[in-house]
Formats: sequence, structure tokens, C-alpha cells
Amino acid sequence: MKIALDALGGDFGAKPNVLGALKAAKALDIHVILVGNEAVIKQELQAQGCTALPPNISVVHAPDTIDMGAEPAKECRNKKSASIVVCADLVHKGEADAFVSAGHSGAAMVASLFRMGRIKGVVRPAIATPMPTYKGVSLLLDGGANADCKPLHLLQFAVMGSAYMEKVFDLKSPSVRILSIGEEETKGNFLVKHTIPHMREIGVNFQGTLEGRDVNTGETDVIVCDGFVGNIVLKMAEGLSKTIINMIKREVKKRPLAILGALLAKGAFSAVKKHTNPDQYGGAPLVGVNGVAIISHGKSNEVAIFNALKTAKRLVEKNFVGDIAARVAALKDTFCAIEAEMQEEEK
Repeated sequence: MKIALDALGGDFGAKPNVLGALKAAKALDIHVILVGNEAVIKQELQAQGCTALPPNISVVHAPDTIDMGAEPAKECRNKKSASIVVCADLVHKGEADAFVSAGHSGAAMVASLFRMGRIKGVVRPAIATPMPTYKGVSLLLDGGANADCKPLHLLQFAVMGSAYMEKVFDLKSPSVRILSIGEEETKGNFLVKHTIPHMREIGVNFQGTLEGRDVNTGETDVIVCDGFVGNIVLKMAEGLSKTIINMIKREVKKRPLAILGALLAKGAFSAVKKHTNPDQYGGAPLVGVNGVAIISHGKSNEVAIFNALKTAKRLVEKNFVGDIAARVAALKDTFCAIEAEMQEEEK
């Protein structure tokens, strides 16, 4: 199995990508294709003690990069030799089975759509983001790919999210809830209220609505929402966790006895940190595109890159793309009827 890695993607350049690739090449029985400026990649490989390429690591030269402040669609059109575009192209050509990038997330989405295309029948691909919870992990989608959505989009997110939790986390009949402002199904905006009735028509284990306060409790396996709301939830959770940690540190330092208590509780703090560390998931898959694409955080370290490659491998092995294609095809008539009903209501 070959997985393309955007070797210069992310805030820290080649080092974490090369380290993660070397670890994955040894532990995962995969071939990693390092995509990017060849001279920079080989320099980093040498810095890590690799005077010669391991047999299951290769380099594909891609001299251009996507500027973080640039418009993704324009950059991907104009820079066909950019590393992210080349990664997606390798998957499209069948020269790689999947790709991973910690670079420009918008460009990764655009490149995936431009080069790999959508799975037949999927209207909008989504970013499926694993979130640590009190009980384990939940999957939130959309994490930011689609700011404006229609009921049909959310219904397909539910189908694709269920497939992901079954394939990656081995859950049977994962529960699905739609994010809303109350437990009652009569509450919510137009999108939520018009999506709920159809959730029971698409074969997922729909359990109703989920309030914002329960996002991290683990009450459900799949959390469905539009990308605007989803991205705010993710960023708020990230910021809140940092704030709480900093507040605890500040208050502990004020009290000598609290410092002693913190030392005694170090094991518990370490366990919580490990459980909530996003590096263990590696990244968020872009579900709905016709290939496996993992979008990692810009601040990914070698552990996150390794785990992103590990997730990509598992999705390929489990025929994740084929499974979604089969599920969407089986629901074609249902989706068409729902879309026709929505169009009639909008008149």
C-alpha cells in the first residue's frame, strides 16, 4: 500500500513529516511517498540519519507550495506542481492509495475535489473530526468544509459518519444525533427541523438532537451539523481546553500546598492529557471524495503524522470509499425523493 504525504505541509516544515513517515514505514507495512521539494526532503532525511532512502520510502519532487493566505481554488488551479495538488493527483492516477497533509486545509479540500472528485451520489464532502469525550470519542461532521448546508447534505453526513465509526472504531450501529438548541425535535432552525424527519428514513441509528453542552459527554457516536456551526464548536472546544489548563496552572502556582497536590495528581493529569490529545487521531478525513484524504492540524508533530498515516491505511484496508459509495447508491431513490420534497417546499 502506498500513501502520499505532503512532506512540507504544516507549521514545522519537513521534520515532523519525515519523522512520522520513517516511523510509519517501519511499523505499518506501508510505502510512504514524500511529496515536496526534493532537496529539502533529502536534507531532512540525512539530518535524521538516513544516508540512503529506505526501500519503502520514495520522494516525488513538487517544487511549489500553497500560500496560507491565498485563495485555495485559485492556488490549486495555478500551481499544479504544489505538493498538496500532486498528492491528490497521485491518488487520482492510482499511484497512491491515499494521501495525508498538514498543510493548507482549504487547499487540501479543493485539490481533493479537483483531482479525485466526489463519490457518485455524494453532494457535499465533509470534514469528519474525531472529538475526545468523557466516554471515549465522537465524530463531528461537518468540521468546516460547508458553511451553508441543506437537509440532504446533513443526511449524507450522517450516513458517511456512521460508516467511518464502523470502519475505524469498530462500532456496530453507531448512534447519530443532530446538533441543535434543545432536546425537543420541534426546536432548531430551518435546517435542523427539516432534516430531523428524514433522519429515520436513511438507515442510520438516529437518536434525536444533541445540545451543545453534551458534545463532549459521549452521549452519541456521530454528531451532525453544518460546517459553520461545526467549525465554531471545534475551535471553541480547543480554546476552552487551553483556557482551563492555564487557569489551573495559574491557581496552583499561587498556593504552595496546591503545588504538592498537583504533584500527587500528576498521574491523573497525564491520563487526561493523553485522552484529550488530538495527536492520537492524526487528522480528520475528508469524507465523500473519491479517495482517502486525511487533513491534519497545521501544528502536527511526528506522532500525529504517524497516526494520520495509520488512519489512512485502515480506511484503505476497510474499503471505506467503496463502502460509502455502496451506501449512497442504495439510498439514491430516498435522497432523490427528499430533495424533490425540499424543492417543492421552497417554492
